[in-house]
Amino acid sequence: MVNTIIEALYPISFRQEDASTLGQHLKNRNSVVLIGMKRVGISNFLRFFLNHKEIAKKYIADGNSHLFIPVDLNDLVEREVFPFWILTLKRILDSAEKSDLKEHTKKYIERLFLDCMQSKDTFLTIESVKKSLAKITQENVLSTIFFIRFDRLKEIVTPELFGNLQGVKDAANRKVSFIFTSFKGLTSIAPDVFTKSSVALFARNMYVRPAEKKDTKIIFDTYKERYKLIFPPSLETSFFETVDGYVQYLQLALISFHESKKIFKNKQEILEFLSRDERIMLQSEELWESLNNAEQNTLLKVEKNQAISPEEKKSAAYLWDCGLVAEDGGRNVIFSSLFNHYLKQRQMVKSNGSSIELSKKEHLLFTYLKSKVGNICEREQIIQAVWAEVEEVGISDWAIDRLVARLRVKLKSQNAKFEIQTVKTRGYKMVES
Repeated sequence: MVNTIIEALYPISFRQEDASTLGQHLKNRNSVVLIGMKRVGISNFLRFFLNHKEIAKKYIADGNSHLFIPVDLNDLVEREVFPFWILTLKRILDSAEKSDLKEHTKKYIERLFLDCMQSKDTFLTIESVKKSLAKITQENVLSTIFFIRFDRLKEIVTPELFGNLQGVKDAANRKVSFIFTSFKGLTSIAPDVFTKSSVALFARNMYVRPAEKKDTKIIFDTYKERYKLIFPPSLETSFFETVDGYVQYLQLALISFHESKKIFKNKQEILEFLSRDERIMLQSEELWESLNNAEQNTLLKVEKNQAISPEEKKSAAYLWDCGLVAEDGGRNVIFSSLFNHYLKQRQMVKSNGSSIELSKKEHLLFTYLKSKVGNICEREQIIQAVWAEVEEVGISDWAIDRLVARLRVKLKSQNAKFEIQTVKTRGYKMVES
């Protein structure tokens, strides 16, 4: 079967340091929290790590058979305990069926899954996850479960859930590893559950920073070929310096260039063009909003080239750990000229106030919701209507919610006869007020 995941075609040297570090953790059967700023490229890295056929041989190299089990928590419609565990069990079954495990093992896991679907019993489902992984371990296969976007479960993380995760490892004789991806560490997601002392024993933190230039070029070349983009080689260096290894900036920038057909002369023209793109501005805003007050205040001081005290740096250590701020010749610098430009513009807008005029995306959203007045508009439908050009790249829940929030404020300020209602777990509905 031909692998249709383009990241599987990357050279094995892609993000070599990150792949080597993660591989060593898996060799030692450690669990890991992959931490990185939102949309920096963790998913891109994991699609490579999960699907490249040489990964285990190159980076784990322990002579064992490994089964990678991706559980994308973006697939969870209801962020509740039973859906989490039944999705985990389903992904164990999916991965087993694609593997070289014995047929009776695959049938065993399938029966467990069908029984759980019928009973809808949480306890039975957790026990079935344990039994499935123990059965796989009996075949001398080491399982690793990748919980992608674990931060989406913030509302349901309890001591009981933490205990059940530890119980899953115990059931497989500690031979199962977990990989959690999150924009912040587990202690930030649920500090009352994941204390520093408990997490230190449970999982290791590993920060995924913006890609280096050689890795950025691999991503760039792949998308350039896939979408048949025409891009002058003379501007590649300027482009890489503008997106600065931030994968979502890179993807959105290529889409923007493709749409505009504009010819650029230098880096400044690229920066000015991209900084006006609403999709990129919204991505910058999501990145800003993901930071706490201490991190935001410290970041603004970095942007203004002000001195940072040791106490401030300690309280905002996340900025340096995730690569949002780097040290260059003794100076603290923001990782991206695009994000730096956003911070400058943000301060200007904050001073001058915001416009009531609808932006392009706000207008698309308003037009679509109005065409469906009284009907529920699912999130997937909104993405197709508003972000059709970037649907494949992926649009976050935050981006949708933020755009709706902006439109609500502007409709209210204009005393419009429409209002937007939230339909929990599904989407939005416009009604006449």
